[in-house]
Amino acid sequence: MTLLNRKYRAIGEAIAAIPDGASIMVGGFGSPGTPFALIDELLAQGQSELTLIKNDANEPGIGVGKLIEAGRVRRLITSHIGLNRDAIAAMNRGQLEVTLFPQGILAEKIRSAGAGHRGFITDIGQGTEIAAGRREIEMDGRTWGIEPALYADFALVHAERADRYGNLIYRATASNFNPLMAMAADTVIAQAYRVDEPGSLAIEAIHTPCAFVSLVVAVAPVTGEQGRCAHVG
Repeated sequence: MTLLNRKYRAIGEAIAAIPDGASIMVGGFGSPGTPFALIDELLAQGQSELTLIKNDANEPGIGVGKLIEAGRVRRLITSHIGLNRDAIAAMNRGQLEVTLFPQGILAEKIRSAGAGHRGFITDIGQGTEIAAGRREIEMDGRTWGIEPALYADFALVHAERADRYGNLIYRATASNFNPLMAMAADTVIAQAYRVDEPGSLAIEAIHTPCAFVSLVVAVAPVTGEQGRCAHVG
């Protein structure tokens, strides 16, 4: 019980666990569910040569867009970058390596990792550039592509509520990539607007059990730009 309570940390201490060159999953779909406070702290601490895995590149000056603008990201694995002109420019200059997957494929690669699978088979994109370089198998008279699961060193996720053990509850559309990524990384750092004492969350309301969460940080919601939040404590 004492060890579980040690998951509750100050934001600086939590993000300091991330080294240069780490691979990091970042929850969110656009702004909803994006852990803005954790991203801002990562920017402030200066880690570089990062590989980010996120559904999108946010927008210029917002979320992971700040890390890209600062030149901290070496590779971005995502489903689209069309809302971030800075990411597009960095890619075109050869300063940012971008790997694109259809959104469903990206989600399933992450889900497969969390479920303990090495990958899955699919016919999506067969015969197109989506399947370029993909290994194939023949089964049931059809050709299937093999998509490897996608793991990461760290995951940064956003929750509405948590407890000090790391049990998480998401709100509304924040239940997008966050629960998938919380199962697919070696170290999971969660930010929450409210971190309660153990036993205060109804078991049936918990979306991500504490077994998947390494560290939890309290942040305060603020009004203004794209639903960003500030840390507390």
